[in-house]
Amino acid sequence: MEIVQEEYQDEWVNLEKEKPVYFFVKRVIDIVLSLCGLIVLSPVFLLIAILIKKDDGGAVFYKHKRIGHMNQDIYLYKFRSMTSKYKTFDEFYQTLSIEQKEEWDENFKLENDPRITKIGNFLRKTSLDELPQIINILKGDMSIIGPRPVVDDEIEKYGKDKAKFLSVKPGLTGYWAANGRSATTYEDRINMELYYVDHCSLLLDIQIFFKTILSVLKKEGAK
Repeated sequence: MEIVQEEYQDEWVNLEKEKPVYFFVKRVIDIVLSLCGLIVLSPVFLLIAILIKKDDGGAVFYKHKRIGHMNQDIYLYKFRSMTSKYKTFDEFYQTLSIEQKEEWDENFKLENDPRITKIGNFLRKTSLDELPQIINILKGDMSIIGPRPVVDDEIEKYGKDKAKFLSVKPGLTGYWAANGRSATTYEDRINMELYYVDHCSLLLDIQIFFKTILSVLKKEGAK
């Protein structure tokens, strides 16, 4: 990661300095809503934890390294939706067919991932697996609205625009997540995420927030 940061250091643009009022208000909203969310949803957290434990006895949460604001490493929290059978990703990758490996290498996901548990499938379809990211928001690693965080290999797909993509904090939901999500190609995703960076505002954030709620209720795009 250090090599990438040095190579693109001159291109970093911190939008928080260009739009200080917007990002200050955005951060206040993030803190207030994440605190309220943790309090109100604590019974839901407990119920999901019990169901996951009952399913296969493994860990309730897992954290995954992603690339955050200004190229900083962050660890994304989620409810575990996959089996604890495989100790490493490489171990699982070797069990895939040639077609599945090609699908993963292209999209960084599988249409029918065999690792997903029964409770995990429900959590993903309802987006409840994302709830622990409220902790990431409270910590300041993420925002409620922003581009979805990516892994090291994915950031390379942004090419010359990766500095732009990383100029804002990643979000629990965002323009792409609210407009198709898994139903879109990765190229569409890139274009949508960059559109948000170019047009981010409180009005757009509010629109995305309510569009996300509608998408979740309709179960659009979540897999």
